[in-house]
Amino acid sequence: MGYTFVEKVLGRKAGGSVQANDTIIVSLDCMMVSDTTAPLAIKSFQEMGGKRLAKPENSIIVIDHATPCPNEHIANLHQFIRHFAIEQGAVLYDQNMGVCHQVILERGHVSEGDVVLGADSHTCSYGAVGAFATGVGSTDLGAALRTGKTWLRVPETLRFELTGALPINVYAKDLILTLIGDVTSDGANYLAIEFAGDGFAALSKEDAVTVCNMSVEMGAKSGVFIPALSDSSLMPDMDAVYTKVMHYDAQNFVPVVACPHAVDNIKPASELKGQRVDLVYLGSCTNGRLGDIRVAADILRGKRLAPNTRMIVCPASAAVMKEAMALGYIADLIDAGVALTMPGCSLCVGTLGGVPADGETVLSTSNRNFLGRMGNNKAFVYLSSPATAAASALTGVITDPREVC
Repeated sequence: MGYTFVEKVLGRKAGGSVQANDTIIVSLDCMMVSDTTAPLAIKSFQEMGGKRLAKPENSIIVIDHATPCPNEHIANLHQFIRHFAIEQGAVLYDQNMGVCHQVILERGHVSEGDVVLGADSHTCSYGAVGAFATGVGSTDLGAALRTGKTWLRVPETLRFELTGALPINVYAKDLILTLIGDVTSDGANYLAIEFAGDGFAALSKEDAVTVCNMSVEMGAKSGVFIPALSDSSLMPDMDAVYTKVMHYDAQNFVPVVACPHAVDNIKPASELKGQRVDLVYLGSCTNGRLGDIRVAADILRGKRLAPNTRMIVCPASAAVMKEAMALGYIADLIDAGVALTMPGCSLCVGTLGGVPADGETVLSTSNRNFLGRMGNNKAFVYLSSPATAAASALTGVITDPREVC
């Protein structure tokens, strides 16, 4: 019997062969907390008797969810985090650097074959570079900071195989939303996911992050982009055992939207034609990268947003913002009537500006749309690709991008 990717990478870290459902202890290559989870993780570390970080050079702290500080309470939490990072010699990325997951990848803190814990559910994004990466609670992260290790049950694996190339104006976000709709939001609970086949191989590195980022929206423990692997010893075996293998033809995908208030409530964008949109948000760890901004700029260049429709764009990192500025994308967006925010999580979790009003409809490129996600439980949040978001900002209603591109 062969081994899946997750069995191979965890077996390597555990020092021997492991199979699904084994309980193991593994050494960690990277541990990450953001400003939302760091205070509790640090307190847990201290309450467990932690004096010094086990691996300070691999302990990453990113201030990204509430920057600049909206009030004195959060300012004091940030001060607490900064003091701890300096005292312990941890790696600190302060405000303006960008969303934690984008920064971690840009700065090369995670590599193929690594085992990574993050006190953020979208830590699974790092599967885009061939890592086993998963989100945990702050208490578990506090223990990891103290020991440099973690325990876990080896997940079983679900495999998606994609053949062919996506049609024009259909994007990775449409692909992963469709898969989530098929599996449902809890259909992959505690499973590892393998994204395999020439269809996934045809996607960009940025697309790979989008796909792996939303693995957790099926309930998955992790997701890995198999085409990213260069180490043959980590490639899944032909006779590996899976809970299920699901096959898809890329040509069958269309632009889709996740409707309120569930990420698996998926409908083709064409079926929602005419649905009024008050606010469009392009950003987050799912779709705030350069390619996402380029797609929106290409659609909006030389045009203006629809009357009474607002659009906010937040680059995923300072590096993304600088490059988008150099290429003229930011100027194109501003000329179209778009507002920009500084790199970070911005509207995604509703902790800063841009909160929608009661009854308003938001179309977002982020990863979650449950009731109240963006700061108002009387608003309605839809999720889409950057192309669908920009096309809808142009028309004022949910629009299939194929109609305007």
